[in-house]
Amino acid sequence: MGAFWSMSRTPDTTSTYMEVSSAKTFKRQMISSVYCKENLRLIPTLPDEISIHIFARVPRICYFNMRLVARNWKAVMASPELFNLRKELGTTEEWLYLLTKFEDDKLLWHALDPRSKKWQKLPPILNGFYQDDYKKGLYGLLMRSIAGQSSNFTNIIRGWVGRKHASGLVPLTGCATGTANGCLYVLGGFSKACAMRCVWRYDPIMNVWSEATPMSVGRAYCKTSILNNKLYVVGGVSHRSHGGLAPLQSAEVFNPCTGNWSELPSMPFSKVQVAPAAFLADMLKPIATGMTSYKGRLCVPQSLSSWPFFVDVGGDVYDPETNCWGEMPIGMGEGWPVRQAGTKLSVVVDGELYALDPSTSLCSGKIKAYDEKEDAWKVVIGKVPMCDFSESEYPYLLTGFHGKLHVIMKDENRKVVVMQADLCNNIAYSSASSSSTSLACARSSVEHSNSMAESETVVWKVIAATNFGSAELVSCQVVDI
Repeated sequence: MGAFWSMSRTPDTTSTYMEVSSAKTFKRQMISSVYCKENLRLIPTLPDEISIHIFARVPRICYFNMRLVARNWKAVMASPELFNLRKELGTTEEWLYLLTKFEDDKLLWHALDPRSKKWQKLPPILNGFYQDDYKKGLYGLLMRSIAGQSSNFTNIIRGWVGRKHASGLVPLTGCATGTANGCLYVLGGFSKACAMRCVWRYDPIMNVWSEATPMSVGRAYCKTSILNNKLYVVGGVSHRSHGGLAPLQSAEVFNPCTGNWSELPSMPFSKVQVAPAAFLADMLKPIATGMTSYKGRLCVPQSLSSWPFFVDVGGDVYDPETNCWGEMPIGMGEGWPVRQAGTKLSVVVDGELYALDPSTSLCSGKIKAYDEKEDAWKVVIGKVPMCDFSESEYPYLLTGFHGKLHVIMKDENRKVVVMQADLCNNIAYSSASSSSTSLACARSSVEHSNSMAESETVVWKVIAATNFGSAELVSCQVVDI
């Protein structure tokens, strides 16, 4: 098998890629101008449809090197047909995409292939922000909106405004992330004191960023979720024309097939109407603190906020079939665990809704699952080892892939670790190179990434670790292609 990787190319001819039969989509052959101006087979002595079937079964991490073999190989690696075939064959792979922020507010994406444990750095997002969006924003208006708030938060805002990287990139803070149709999306955020409408799309097949249709309104710190292969966006904050920041109750949905946005009914914030007192309702503004797609509906927990104070007020649930909002069940809304800055981390794995509760301990947390029948959150993992980085804006993240829960955080050595929860019947295991090692505060590093720790009926296993230096965690997404 290894011999064909180094076979030399044959003289000039042309080839194209075509479907032999619409009824048998797995049979394909190369057609000319799509791939190269030379008529050579992908693998000498093999029909091209067989070669493409071989490519579809190769791990995606190998595609980066396979692109270098020949121009027609590079074209195949970037063809949607190859990835459609992977779907038909059931050889798609879930990769973890991690957004990090450095000290100069520079945002960088990294991709992890969980099977090979290899990281890939994504190209940076280009500087093509909508100039009209942030020209409307004024430094003074923003500073007035946060007058009286914590000096630390005020300094952060000052850092956003008027700052530009040496590379020419305008820093975005408070952008949201999401996935749809096998692509990664970055939406909105603050730039030069203005909430942006811009949307950027990353195509893992082409390995490039492109500008997508902007949202109908500028948003920062909005919440996103995927449902029925459409990307939903709710809430966030925007700037007022007369000064200050305004919480948004509006919602919209993006259809990746048409590239269009559609407006949705605004969130009613039902529980805000029963605020404890009138002066609190005037002082605290309603905001969406999370959004999760659960059993065909969008669950949006909410809070009343006046930085840095947050008061939980239940939430709303959106049903796409009726295009209506309804009040969230009381137990779901009141018991939804809250992490730092009022944000509520949650993920659905195998149809079950989980949330991370950092609790009051500095070096542990809990995983809770929502019981729909009893309308209550119940502890399913009593201990999640984590370190105390309370100064970080986003000290830990929660996600799910390969049918299992994962927590992403930094260990005591400031390395980013991806921890996987495994059921192991109260038995603690360890790798051959490390004996019975506890993962207290996630002390594992990449040298002993197979170490596990006991947590009641759950063993936490570090499946990947890397060092991003001083970069902070911002967000994560999982893309299956």
